[in-house]
Amino acid sequence: MRARIYQPAKTAMQSGTAKAKGWVLEFAPASARSVDPLMGWTSSDDMDAQVRLRFETREAAEAYATARGIEFDVVDPHARRANIRAGGYGENFATHRRGVWTH
Repeated sequence: MRARIYQPAKTAMQSGTAKAKGWVLEFAPASARSVDPLMGWTSSDDMDAQVRLRFETREAAEAYATARGIEFDVVDPHARRANIRAGGYGENFATHRRGVWTH
């Protein structure tokens, strides 16, 4: 059984990074998914693929996997720069703008 330890990216539905602080241990699928011929639903016999464990730190996730004999790969997160504009949000409504402001 192999697992992947990673830090999730922020979702597109939020501007903050509140839910992207922890680390996740997720098992790799052991078998391919199959399509039900009658309904067309996708199903799998692999129950471990549904398990997603959350940890506060990377070390805690690695210690959990090591203690239970789970092989794992660690995916390092990509560092992002802060998106801070010079004028900030208030610059959108500035009255001292020299040119015409359009979309």
